[in-house]
Amino acid sequence: MSEALWRDALSRMLARVDQTGRSVAQGFPHFADPATGAWTTSPVGDWTGGFWNAMCWLAARSTGETRYREWAERWTERLRPRVHSDTVFRGFLFYYGAVTGALLLNSALAREVALAGARGLAASYNPRAEALPLGSEAEEASDVGTGEANVDTVQGGALLLWAFRATGDPMLREIAVKHALRHIELCARADGSICQSASFDPETGKMLRRYTHKGIHDDSTWARAQAWGLIGYTHMYQWEREPRFLEVACGAADWWLAHAPRDRVAFWDFDDPAIPRTSRDTSATAIVTASLLKLAELAPSEAKRREYRQAAEETAAALVRDYLTPAGILTHGCYNKKIGLAPQHELIWGSYYLFESLHVLAGRLDPTEI
Repeated sequence: MSEALWRDALSRMLARVDQTGRSVAQGFPHFADPATGAWTTSPVGDWTGGFWNAMCWLAARSTGETRYREWAERWTERLRPRVHSDTVFRGFLFYYGAVTGALLLNSALAREVALAGARGLAASYNPRAEALPLGSEAEEASDVGTGEANVDTVQGGALLLWAFRATGDPMLREIAVKHALRHIELCARADGSICQSASFDPETGKMLRRYTHKGIHDDSTWARAQAWGLIGYTHMYQWEREPRFLEVACGAADWWLAHAPRDRVAFWDFDDPAIPRTSRDTSATAIVTASLLKLAELAPSEAKRREYRQAAEETAAALVRDYLTPAGILTHGCYNKKIGLAPQHELIWGSYYLFESLHVLAGRLDPTEI
């Protein structure tokens, strides 16, 4: 692929970061109308706020411009009230929102906030189930509480493993590893596909059922569940070289590549009978792009590393050429098709993962650096 393609796309997305940072005064960017660029914000970050912070941290690192660091620190400070939120999605908030700043810019503020978030998340661990449950305040879930699990939450293990390295507290590592291993049983299917969610008995830990919050039906493969499983286990192996994490990550990647459309951009659910006349999900596709770039460094064989790198480049090129506007807006993110929420919009996490991927492709970031 042409380096000029990556540089131009980065320039467009950086302009979008500038526009967002100057226009959003309150809350966190959540999703946006692709026609106008106007953001719908979340007052305290919902589960998505950390991705905006991470875009600012990345922009600060790659450009050296002080305004991006100022924005990153401003929004990272706003995450403090979420430390004790009863939601497992603190994994997203504090890994991307704060750990990224500690890793890329050695920010003392980011490190402090990230450690507070990690300790708050670890406090919700259920040792009988060996899992961090969704929690009573889990965002946008049809079932919440102490007996619910979600593949998205594997990302929380990466937050705890970073905190283990930062503090030396072995309990953080133990929780992270057990949580991720348990979710292999809860959410990973034998063929490499991923189920979004599961219920378990909080007293015994016994799994009671598998289901989906946002997929078309319980046995389908919702595109973003597949993507979250892929990035979650890739990150876990990045931080903790447990072979089962790499096995699940590569299995999820291979399943995705075998089932994705020829143009590389996934439909919102792989089992929607209306395909191809249904919604795409560029956000799931962007998550996978970032994951494949990491696996191109981590995979066990040279052949697999080449395969994943080529697939990542082709997928990123498809997103840039067909879905990234001149204003740097990544269109056709499908937030929640089932309830009609932002089904063809710019989604802050989709924008983040494409932004990260472009930094890697342009040679400005090591894929396993964050």
